Amino acid sequence: MFQDKIAFITGGSRGIGKACACVFSEAGAKVIITGRDLTTLNKVASEIESQGGQVLPVKMDVTNPDEIKMAFAKVMESFGRIDILVNNAGVTKDNLLLRMKEEDWLTVIETNLTATFLVTRMAIKIMLKQRYGRIINISSVVGVTGNSGQANYAASKAGILGFTKTIAQEVASRNITVNAVAPGFVDTVMTQKLTEATTSKLLDQIPMGRIGVDREIAYGVKFLASKEASYITGEVLNINGGLYM
Repeated sequence: MFQDKIAFITGGSRGIGKACACVFSEAGAKVIITGRDLTTLNKVASEIESQGGQVLPVKMDVTNPDEIKMAFAKVMESFGRIDILVNNAGVTKDNLLLRMKEEDWLTVIETNLTATFLVTRMAIKIMLKQRYGRIINISSVVGVTGNSGQANYAASKAGILGFTKTIAQEVASRNITVNAVAPGFVDTVMTQKLTEATTSKLLDQIPMGRIGVDREIAYGVKFLASKEASYITGEVLNINGGLYM
């Protein structure tokens, strides 16, 4: 399905990013996974390679423009093109607004939103020359609904939606699609930090009565990168068990 395609995934060492790497690899793509911890990236790469996949782990801090440039240079040297970009890297630093430190606001905005801009800008330069590309940005249900105690995170994820729709308009004529996936609550390291009481309250709000798993998000990302989705751009795919309709 994705033979000869090159997929670049940020935050690929765990959670949704790792699941995307595995799903694309299983479908035949060559995968680049990036993150700040090369040891963890190498471990994931070994897992994928043991299943017959081809993967390049690259140390990259998405908030560091120089590291982003070096990462893309390394990928282009290795593969010569980038067909699919998944902007997945993200962090949370939750607190009520009155207790939120300015540094926690900035860290989340820079990691989740500004990084999406920086990485996409690099990828777009390559994709425009190719006249082909598939960009999928990972947003969140809270970017649509808001969530108490997550002003920074919700703002960053809402910003991704506006960014997605704008870039989709800018590059559509060059056979480049730009879409977003907005996951609900998924069983990852990020949500495992929630208290039992909070999790129970969340489950009451989800019509399907359960938290999602990372591969369920990855399959949605894979669809948006596929030829079957070639006429879809500027859209937001909500995968949330009915939490938001």
